[in-house]
Amino acid sequence: MDVDLIIVGGGLAGNCLALSLHKTCLKIAIIEAQSRQTLDGAALGDRALALAAGTVDALRSLDLWEGISYAATPIENIHVSDQGHFGKTHLSAKKENVPALGYVIAARDLENHIANHVAKLQNTNVFYSTRVAGIISDENAVFVSLKSEQESINLRAKLVVGADGGNSSVRQLLNITQHRTDYGQSAIVTTVSTSRPHQNVAYERFTSSGPLALLPLGTHHCAVVWTRKSDDAQALMQGSEADFIAQLQQCFGYRLGELNLSAPRHAFPLSLIRADDIIANRAVIIGNAAHQLHPVAGQGFNLGLRDVMALATMIASQSDNDIGAPDFLASYAEKRQSDQSRTIQFTDALVHVFSNEWLALAAVRNLGLTLLDTLPFAKSILAKHAMGLHL
Repeated sequence: MDVDLIIVGGGLAGNCLALSLHKTCLKIAIIEAQSRQTLDGAALGDRALALAAGTVDALRSLDLWEGISYAATPIENIHVSDQGHFGKTHLSAKKENVPALGYVIAARDLENHIANHVAKLQNTNVFYSTRVAGIISDENAVFVSLKSEQESINLRAKLVVGADGGNSSVRQLLNITQHRTDYGQSAIVTTVSTSRPHQNVAYERFTSSGPLALLPLGTHHCAVVWTRKSDDAQALMQGSEADFIAQLQQCFGYRLGELNLSAPRHAFPLSLIRADDIIANRAVIIGNAAHQLHPVAGQGFNLGLRDVMALATMIASQSDNDIGAPDFLASYAEKRQSDQSRTIQFTDALVHVFSNEWLALAAVRNLGLTLLDTLPFAKSILAKHAMGLHL
């Protein structure tokens, strides 16, 4: 079966890439290892996504935002503090002259919305419950062998895109190595109700064992992303809900009144993973297949979507030519290098600076937060980073 483009991974990155190319004449195949039903029930769907303003602009350009904006909660202010220390700062949408610094949405809501749009595309076939068994290429095409429960399928295309997550089969089949840094931390993800309204404030509290984020959802709910040392996270997951809430309340305080669990708890180990290359013969990897970040700055999906939009723009301009040509892929890799490196370095630095109780470093970071709160131009730069507009 001949197509122009094979996208491996039917999640947010892969589906957004297909949607961004719907005005071209390219024939596209999306390969997803899981069934649609399995994806709908996956634990990762319970996580909250912090959408930067730049990401919302991209979703709007794909005609996706208007149909899902009702499920998203705007972040009008961000409150940053350091537990047990005096340093703090505030970021304000009003002072940046924007309606919101970002939005919070349940991953499952956005994933289902985008998948439903992909299902309507005329030029795209989605193969669910289908795995990639092999990838080979020559000067003119890439050949991908697939296996499903029913049959084996062979596809030929000009380009294959790996958008299949941190354990990318495409990356592995292409023998692209990766550099991995284990943070020794896990993120506990859940949702809590609050006895006081959050008033569209997102809270980021740095603690000795990692950051705690409470992100506004609705009017009296917050998505929780609580980073703890791995052993501590395991103990919190094994303990009762009452013990969990008691410790969460102690860590965050009573700024939002009493907290109560309103969703299951899930824990995910945290590492910085970066592929040593993002292109190979007639292949490119994007999103978490290329880079997986700590959630401290909420930049994972935002960075991945910038990969998507950059690649889509280049493919659309090249659609009448060879979209898998070596010089074309090299140009994409060069185009993305700066943004990816800067975002990864910024996120990694935050982890090390704000998950460290060395006294001298604690004093410096708290002084930095205090000074930041008095310097409007510096706060504006940080706000633009948060909005994905200063990259």
